[in-house]
Amino acid sequence: MFGFLNVYKPKGKTSHDVVVALRRVTKVKQIGHTGTLDPFAEGVLPICIGKATRLIEYLDDDKAYIGIIQLGESTTTFDNEGEGVNFSDKIVTLDEIETVLNNFRGEILQLPPIYSAIKVKGKKLYEYARMGEEVEIQPRKVTISELKILNYNQDKKQLELYIACSKGTYIRSLANDIGKSLNVYGHLIKLTRVKAGLFEINKSVKLDELQNLEQVNKNLITPLDYLNYPKYELNSKELELVSHGMEIKPDNELQNGIIVLVSSNNIAGIGELKNGKIKCKKVFI
Repeated sequence: MFGFLNVYKPKGKTSHDVVVALRRVTKVKQIGHTGTLDPFAEGVLPICIGKATRLIEYLDDDKAYIGIIQLGESTTTFDNEGEGVNFSDKIVTLDEIETVLNNFRGEILQLPPIYSAIKVKGKKLYEYARMGEEVEIQPRKVTISELKILNYNQDKKQLELYIACSKGTYIRSLANDIGKSLNVYGHLIKLTRVKAGLFEINKSVKLDELQNLEQVNKNLITPLDYLNYPKYELNSKELELVSHGMEIKPDNELQNGIIVLVSSNNIAGIGELKNGKIKCKKVFI
């Protein structure tokens, strides 16, 4: 079995739970996902099956989310699973929110939540947090390419946002930081990932619709459709060379960089074009 699945991860399940469930159905051990979603979050979780796991590094990794921030309270985990630590009765206006959001668009420095799986000195941050140990967390550069207000319920003090961002962005941290900037505090109470690279929520399939091999095969996606790189069709001689991991000289002009090598509408390999020659990086035939 070889290909991708665009799975809708349900709330309450971990990303690993999804992988385990699909291993049970397919009997394939080589299954991986392209980006962890917290258990309280839901939405798009791209899954790679079989040798398609070797393509994870070539998939687009920008993400898009819809999140709801509860203003007026911050928590230890920056979401609704933590304990409340700061509170405010202040009511902010839509104009005040829009002004503050300008500070979070583009490239920003972000501190990851202490309750996260990032490792510092060989230990995950949440392990330090659970033991009550302090650890220095370094800010990381992330990019928020789009940050848009979808709804603001002033009575409930709930702010719904659309966020398009780079890999590694923590929406929980964003919620906490927006609350701080508004001087009212805030934490994330709902998160849905609506896009991961070229995988979109309106084309995703629910986990309970993947209960047997027939259903999995029906929803299996050919990798060619989701690899956002130039494609090069191999002739028979080139196909033979690529099958042995040998470099080829393309017969048409291509720009230097990653090239998807194709034969009969199937992926034959991944190559890199440099100095007029394509060197094989990964072979799938």
